[in-house]
Amino acid sequence: MSNRYLFSSESVTEGHPDKICDQISDTIVDALLSEDNHSRIAAEVVVNTGLVLITGEITSKAHVNFAELARKKIAEIGYTDAKNGFCANSCSILLAIDEQSPDISQGVTQAKEQRDKLSEDELDKIGAGDQGLMFGYACNETPELMPLPISLAHRISRQLAIARKTGELPYLRPDGKTQVTIIYEDGKPVGIDTILISTQHTETIGEITAGEAVQAKIKADLWEVVVGPVFADIELKPDDQTRFLVNPTGKFVIGGPQGDSGLTGRKIIVDTYGGYSRHGGGAFSGKDPTKVDRSASYACRYVAKNIVAAGLAEKCEVQVSYAIGVARPVSIMIETFGTSKIDSEKLLEVVQQNFDLRPAGIIQTFNLRDLPKQRNGRFYQDVAAYGHFGRNDLDLPWEKTDKAAALREAVFTSVSPVTV
Repeated sequence: MSNRYLFSSESVTEGHPDKICDQISDTIVDALLSEDNHSRIAAEVVVNTGLVLITGEITSKAHVNFAELARKKIAEIGYTDAKNGFCANSCSILLAIDEQSPDISQGVTQAKEQRDKLSEDELDKIGAGDQGLMFGYACNETPELMPLPISLAHRISRQLAIARKTGELPYLRPDGKTQVTIIYEDGKPVGIDTILISTQHTETIGEITAGEAVQAKIKADLWEVVVGPVFADIELKPDDQTRFLVNPTGKFVIGGPQGDSGLTGRKIIVDTYGGYSRHGGGAFSGKDPTKVDRSASYACRYVAKNIVAAGLAEKCEVQVSYAIGVARPVSIMIETFGTSKIDSEKLLEVVQQNFDLRPAGIIQTFNLRDLPKQRNGRFYQDVAAYGHFGRNDLDLPWEKTDKAAALREAVFTSVSPVTV
């Protein structure tokens, strides 16, 4: 008898209040690292009706105008009309920023850290910026090796924003959420159960003023302009049994920070794997690369993705944990959910031989300090919406599968594959 179940994941658009905060926080990270690539940053943002609060701890030699950065990002997202209750030009911006605690800094800061290339001994002496546990995940459900539910939810969110920004659906507003429910049988996706889109919109659409007629128009347009293009190149498609829900409350006119407050780091499941994999609890946005919540999560994804890309497992979850001020991970765990082609101890050994999971090693491997400057002042802000993983639209170092061949060679030249 087959094991049949449903699994759902959600995404949000860049105009969602929490995502506004994530993007402002990471715009600050990009700006500071572009001028001083050893800036220490923990930037938190809160938004509400007509208000932006930027707070946190920042230590940097860079000189940036935080208010100007915030206004430009808000305008880029699409909040340029005061009628929406939140506007880039008219919102109030408050700053409450301190320097990083010296008790935290002393475990990480080393004079040698200022150099671009560090020796093995030096890498061992630069500790993690905090304790904590991080996870990374990959599976073979999609070409980008991501779970299908979150991959589709993100695609729909991005297409929703494209339809708004290009003017194809001019009545759309920046705030929106999507959710996709996939039917699984024996761990494999076999159907699309439900597609849900909640999108902010104008009260009326041209000559259409009645509420039910407005919603009917939006639903028809979204199916054609948003859902259709998303599934055009995907083998598994909606069918006549798929439910399509749009603005289930009846309308979504008041949105963005006017409709709900926002906070940096409140969409950590949207940022990662849509609940398909475990999460260590630490957010990414607003943090410089010495914060292992961010950098080690990227490294875990890199390890997991290369294991799956190498054909060593169909699913892979990697966990690492750190102690503040200590360079080497306290623990490393690899879970393949019964899909591994080799012995688990050998897989862990091969990973330890091929991946540097020390904080300074991760920064050096991915060039995390210099990418903002190298990419004209924007890198982290571009992953702050629509997910940090599986982004084929961005050139992300932790999404590369350049270790897959080395992993295969290391494994299959030294051991016999396990029969599974």
